[in-house]
Amino acid sequence: MIYSLLIVSSPVSGHCVQTAAEFAHTVIERGHRIHRVFFLDEGTYTGSAASVFAQDETDRIQLWVDLAERHAVELILCISSALKRGMLDQTEADRYEKAGASIHPAFTISGLGQLVDASISSDRLITFGG
Repeated sequence: MIYSLLIVSSPVSGHCVQTAAEFAHTVIERGHRIHRVFFLDEGTYTGSAASVFAQDETDRIQLWVDLAERHAVELILCISSALKRGMLDQTEADRYEKAGASIHPAFTISGLGQLVDASISSDRLITFGG
């Protein structure tokens, strides 16, 4: 089965983002595939290159980076949501004359069309947060 995920909660508010990442890893371990993960609204903070978690906490961003690196899963930040929150890749930083990128390189900024494509290309679109 092919899954795509929609994440709408911040990585620092509760355990939703961590639960979603663990779900994604479990799905792959069971022989299924994650087509794409789309981060919307507060979920775009998951792509922050500057986030630091306490030593006794799980790094909720690294869970996603590991997923992308190990299994070639696309991690997409909604461009509209990301820009409002200061989440920029180098292209957007240059466009808006900002100092530099603020997202982790494992994440890509793109539009809602990627979410539509994910829902069409997957058997299930699972939403985390709300």
